[in-house]
Amino acid sequence: MLLKRHTARLLLAVATGAACAFAHVSAFAQNTAVTLAPGQLKVGMEITYPPFESFEGDKVVGSDPELAHALAKQLNASASFIDTRFTGLILGLNARRYDAVISGMYVTPERVAQARVIPYAQAGAAIIVPAAGSLKPKRPEDLCGLRVGLEQGTTWVAQLRSLSQTYCKANGKGDITVSEFPSAPEAMQALLANNVQAQMEIAGAATALAAKSSGRVVVSSTDLIYPQTLGIYVKKDNAALHDALTRALEQVKKTGEYDAILKKYKLLPPPPNAS
Repeated sequence: MLLKRHTARLLLAVATGAACAFAHVSAFAQNTAVTLAPGQLKVGMEITYPPFESFEGDKVVGSDPELAHALAKQLNASASFIDTRFTGLILGLNARRYDAVISGMYVTPERVAQARVIPYAQAGAAIIVPAAGSLKPKRPEDLCGLRVGLEQGTTWVAQLRSLSQTYCKANGKGDITVSEFPSAPEAMQALLANNVQAQMEIAGAATALAAKSSGRVVVSSTDLIYPQTLGIYVKKDNAALHDALTRALEQVKKTGEYDAILKKYKLLPPPPNAS
């Protein structure tokens, strides 16, 4: 009888230990995403867009790299960054050049049709102009009759062209002439060269560009223009990574890192039910 009781206790201990071990392995597996390379989260971004992402020497800094590192930690991985032109980011994602896109990219129906998205913040645009000039537009309607520089691929291209037709022309004002440039710094060079009279950028980026201009340009708008949601993009067929990153973002919120990043870079949480 004593032998049977001892054996039963031993079997119960082994079973309990096995269950705990299985639970630990399951939790680890749940937080270990299937990525292109084991233990790595490869992120596509255009690394010329401060404060979202830019180079500081050889280091990639900004709100998106900080978030990517925090997410990768939750996935038991390390983050690496692949510098890609903004207009080619979704194409590169679907060509499997990287696991995800985190690059100050707005959530739009066109992009959602091409990739899965996880909303992570909210931002809006700002207008920057030469500091020495007399033009100080505060809202999109003030851009009527002006030449405006934008980065290629932004949603504001269509919005400003629509505004030009529905408001500027309808009210007898001059058209908004939109010029697109490969990157935000190139748009600002056009602004400094007087090839355009104003530039529209995400507010955080506009503030950073103005700060680095040695007083040559200023932010003239006062309120966020066309506020929209920023998203993390993954391939349509990678539901496992989408779900793992969604869980990772929730964990980053619990650690306080998420709120710290939003506060540091003047971003807002996405609106409820954003998708």
